Amino acid sequence: MTTDQLRNVLKATPFQPFTIHLADGRHIDVRHAEFVALSPSGRSMVVYQPDESFNVVDLLLVTDLAVGRNGNGKPKKR
Repeated sequence: MTTDQLRNVLKATPFQPFTIHLADGRHIDVRHAEFVALSPSGRSMVVYQPDESFNVVDLLLVTDLAVGRNGNGKPKKR
């Protein structure tokens, strides 16, 4: 995962929620671009959740970004 790839997903218009998959098997949902803060070096990011909790993520540990309307790459079921 490169910083440029992440920035492209964050700047997409319209924004699409996505899920960050990590090397240890965890996943983190990103519901809006404003919930992500990149470090100045671009090596890490903070992802905030609606309940004010957050995750600090090393971009070198990101294995995949799944983009979709519900954040897992699949359209929402009705």
